[in-house]
Amino acid sequence: MDSSRQAEAVVSPRASFLSGLRTGSGLAAASFLLAVSFGAISTSHGWGHLAPVICSMAVFSGSAQFALLAALGSGGGPAGAVLSAALINSRFIPMGIAVAGDLRGGRFRRALEGQAVVDGSWAAAHLGGGRFDRYLLFGATAIQWPAWVAGTALGVVVSPDPDLLHRLGLDVLTPALFLALLFDEVRRERINRLPALLGAVIAAGLIVFLPAGPALVGAALAALVALFRTPARHRQADETDETTAADTTEASGPAMKPERALRSARSDEEVAP
Repeated sequence: MDSSRQAEAVVSPRASFLSGLRTGSGLAAASFLLAVSFGAISTSHGWGHLAPVICSMAVFSGSAQFALLAALGSGGGPAGAVLSAALINSRFIPMGIAVAGDLRGGRFRRALEGQAVVDGSWAAAHLGGGRFDRYLLFGATAIQWPAWVAGTALGVVVSPDPDLLHRLGLDVLTPALFLALLFDEVRRERINRLPALLGAVIAAGLIVFLPAGPALVGAALAALVALFRTPARHRQADETDETTAADTTEASGPAMKPERALRSARSDEEVAP
């Protein structure tokens, strides 16, 4: 049996949620500091006191919100700013598709659960083999969202120097946490090493000509390599599982035959009118 399925079978939903809270606490701390910077910068750009907080509550995406700031601050119109933010957030489309199989319920409930798909939570909840721990996903996001909103509100009220985090070197916390998640993912599954390397190369090449947001979106195309390689990997894993099950059945020998015959007889009795 696949190790991810074993983990999923033995870990309770409550334990997974608590694990998500613990995992998300570090991301929440970094998000809080970054949100303080967003609140301060947006206030200095004339957003007022309420708009930045509402933006953080609704958008909940640091890269998209800073893209809005950059576009509006450079004299761009609202349409161009929204388009820039939407382009950056387009990364959530393949991320949502990847996790969709592990969500539950009807369309409305699945759409609601999908709101928990944010970068750090999504990466932390990946079990391997294309499977996700939905309760860990919920827990990791549940602690990040209020931290992001609270940080924005603090930045709006206190209005610190927008360059304070940069001068203190705290702006590297979020990239460092994401880098740690990436290393953990690459270490856990070898299939992720090639996409990670290609993504780094693409991002390094695009950053010379494009802003950081579009460069990262372009680098995400490297994930298609894993997408095309995954089916073959799953087929091989399924064949291995079937072979293991067959060997176990053969090894059990004649002792299992009476039990199988009894189950078969009971099934025939249940089907018979």
